[in-house]
Amino acid sequence: MRTLTKVASVTAAAAMALALGACSGGGRSDTSSGSTEGESGGASTGSGDVSIGVALPQKTSQNWVEAEQMFNDDCDAAGVTCQVQFANSGVNEQQSQISAMVENGVDVLIIGAIDGSQLGTQVKAARDAGIKVIAYDRLLTNTTDIDYYIAYDNFGVGQLQGQSLLEGLEAKAGNSPWDIELFAGSPDDSNSTKFFNGAMDTLQPKIDDGTLVVKSGQTEFSQAATQGWLPANAQNRMSSLLTANYTGDEVPDGVLSPNDTLARAIITAVDQAGKPIPVVTGQDSEDESVTWVVQGKQYSTIYKDTRPLVQGAIDLAIAVAGGETDPSVDNATVDKEQYESQEGNPVTSYLLTPQIVTADNAAEVYASDSHRMELVDAAK
Repeated sequence: MRTLTKVASVTAAAAMALALGACSGGGRSDTSSGSTEGESGGASTGSGDVSIGVALPQKTSQNWVEAEQMFNDDCDAAGVTCQVQFANSGVNEQQSQISAMVENGVDVLIIGAIDGSQLGTQVKAARDAGIKVIAYDRLLTNTTDIDYYIAYDNFGVGQLQGQSLLEGLEAKAGNSPWDIELFAGSPDDSNSTKFFNGAMDTLQPKIDDGTLVVKSGQTEFSQAATQGWLPANAQNRMSSLLTANYTGDEVPDGVLSPNDTLARAIITAVDQAGKPIPVVTGQDSEDESVTWVVQGKQYSTIYKDTRPLVQGAIDLAIAVAGGETDPSVDNATVDKEQYESQEGNPVTSYLLTPQIVTADNAAEVYASDSHRMELVDAAK
């Protein structure tokens, strides 16, 4: 089994681009090519024979904005043709974009789905046309027409969020039992249940033994879900939870938030209610949340560096376009059992390792990310 960076199609220029990316630091919110809401992202063209279609969801968080320019730059460096499009208008737009990519005869599709359960017709057409399909960050479901999946270990992300919530409560909230509330991502995103189930894998034993108390009683994913990952939905729900369950200065000791955007919305709701800020988790290391974590306003985030995820997806696409059937991705663990596109159809998955970030270890975790290190230094 060969390492993808040794595939002939990956040129020295690709390696140079990755090195430069590591030096410049990932996570800059100004790396977008300037696409406006509802429009397609820019296209990157190289001189190679491999053509990659990259279909991404709405620009609902910083990591998606970052990914656009990284795909363009890394495809250019690898000498391959790469068309990157966002579906800011929703699922129907993404379906049309993918269909157009199939009709245009791309060699490989990399799909970051809005709703991974709604693309079965499009990926079947891709498979029928001999096009390889790679799910990026979000798994495609309700289909067997998928070749590979590349992402950070999403169940592991949830476990780390649960762990950081417990550690934050231990450090900040005094003696247990601790009151907590639970938030989850959008139900149309297949990652959301992975995040939530991973967190509950850590938290449920503590709920069962009375260390944690969900005062609202809302412990099911369906109750905790945040439609569309919209911060307004999380902020409104948090305000309602406070009104219904926490009188006067009372506030939950901690809140499980599935990402940074929702974490800031939850904190804003508590702040506007004039209550003390609880221990709140997050994910994605978004710029504002990095600042808040260092300053102690948000307890933790999760670092999932977009650079190796994008580079790994491109390397994987080049390898399978070249006929490799058992490729590997640098710094990724191969899992052939955990992620199923439908029951009984496990997908070969390449999983990168996430990291907890708190005020205590931010400088260490972001040491190779110059942009986020600037944020850390400025926030101190």
